[in-house]
Amino acid sequence: MAKTKDLDGRLVVLVGGSGFLGTRVAQELLSRGARLRVAARHPERAYRLKPLGNLGQIQFAYCDVGRPETLAAAMAGADAAVYLAGTFGPDADAVQARGPGVAAQAAKAAGAGALVHVSAIGADAESEVRYARTKGEGEAAVRAAFPGATILRPSVIFGEDDQFINMFAGLIALLPVLPVFGPDAQMQPVHVDDAANAIVAALSDPASHGGKTYEIAGPEVLTMGQINRAIAKAQQRKTLFADLPDFASAGFAALTGWLPGAPISLDQWKLLKAGNVPSGDYPGLAQLGIKPRPLGLFLDRWMVRYRKHGRFGASASA
Repeated sequence: MAKTKDLDGRLVVLVGGSGFLGTRVAQELLSRGARLRVAARHPERAYRLKPLGNLGQIQFAYCDVGRPETLAAAMAGADAAVYLAGTFGPDADAVQARGPGVAAQAAKAAGAGALVHVSAIGADAESEVRYARTKGEGEAAVRAAFPGATILRPSVIFGEDDQFINMFAGLIALLPVLPVFGPDAQMQPVHVDDAANAIVAALSDPASHGGKTYEIAGPEVLTMGQINRAIAKAQQRKTLFADLPDFASAGFAALTGWLPGAPISLDQWKLLKAGNVPSGDYPGLAQLGIKPRPLGLFLDRWMVRYRKHGRFGASASA
């Protein structure tokens, strides 16, 4: 995608911008000459971005989406804003249902001309699953407060330093036998840089993308079983996978999902079972000018550090 200077010198506020996706969005915006204000509960986690900006190009601000006054302060003077905050935790109602609407109101009051809200595929205000319900409620709140906002619904986002691929990679490197929850559940994972480019594309052209909802996903549908086996192959490991039937997965999630560090909660199991692929009812990355990249393009390189002999393994010498 060709880079433009539509955002050159414009102040963009990233709410929740210190996280995995937020830092990639920040890098893309800085490369386009935008001025940034990274607003988060822990803005210091984004300090590694400082060397990427010119003098005065990037700011850091404390922001708690549960405290509207901090959102209003963070949005002061904003030309555009992105709401990135999300959670699977107990504060989902504050972060995902109420927070987006408060942020949208603050952006509107500050005079921002563009707003992108990052939701999720499967967002549904009527869902029995808290994550999907709060995402759906957040979308409705954004639409009510800022009708010209762009809503992006990504599939699972992957990247070299993500918590998705790396979680499975670590388990596969550790265990000779690994259970697979929902082995037939379908995903259409999207690369983090493609997701970041989608956000910036929407910000750059609110006249074309404002008021619309996009479902953004990668170019291929993969099952959980296929993803785990592809990771093992890239690690050059002969892991034995035990594909769990649905009743066993659901029972395990119900009995242990409430424990700290549990591999899967009941809500996560329900989301997994429902799958994570676009519905086809909304435009996607192509309409934002982005050609998505598949997971397989990156796995061999990323999995080197998980191999038994690291970069000195068989494929490195081949």
